[in-house]
Amino acid sequence: MHLANQSPIQSLARSQRLAMPIMGFIAMLFLSGCAVTSQKHTTNQALATHLEPQMLKSSGIAFITPSSVTGQEEDKQALALAFTGVLKRARPDLRIVPLPETLGAINRAGLVGEYKQMFEDYPLTGIFNRDTLQKVSRVTGTRYLAQLKLGGFRQESKPRWGALGVRILETKTASLRMYLQIWDGENGLIAWEGGQELSSAHESLQEDAISFKEVVEQAAVELIKRLP
Repeated sequence: MHLANQSPIQSLARSQRLAMPIMGFIAMLFLSGCAVTSQKHTTNQALATHLEPQMLKSSGIAFITPSSVTGQEEDKQALALAFTGVLKRARPDLRIVPLPETLGAINRAGLVGEYKQMFEDYPLTGIFNRDTLQKVSRVTGTRYLAQLKLGGFRQESKPRWGALGVRILETKTASLRMYLQIWDGENGLIAWEGGQELSSAHESLQEDAISFKEVVEQAAVELIKRLP
């Protein structure tokens, strides 16, 4: 039968029959969950110089203010919060002082000026002042001071597949470069440092992009595995 000879009722019925497999596919995707496929690629490197496992366990570690690339300064607090949470879960054997507690101890001790100057000098020298490190170690009751660096973060969401003019899947991608330096507050040496690059992608039915917290936690898991 030619389409031109079909009645409106017949045309509607035919359209419904054609749409049923597509709608069935859409329903199957929804029932199967939000993430359809997922891929993750990581690259990491670590260098232990003066950090002994037993010393890390017995001496404690405090987080100081992270650094970040220009334009992502607002992510520093979230970076420290997410990383510290993963470290606490992965290494319950460590005594960890989170960033808010470190900052509170520095403020109570009247070290804000010295602390600020230490970070102002750091971009030029790549060195934290030993005397200031010693004071921060003393007020936090820890020997080791951890500083995170956010080297870059990017997230994107692109349409992946659509039918009948309806967007069904989107490809969510996110990439992160993160570094960790652990300083010895007694002698001013870098006791350990490591870096992690992570790229994550998955196809999803949801519109939300991969969150910053989610990517940081994934990268933190990989980096923490390399700690002594």
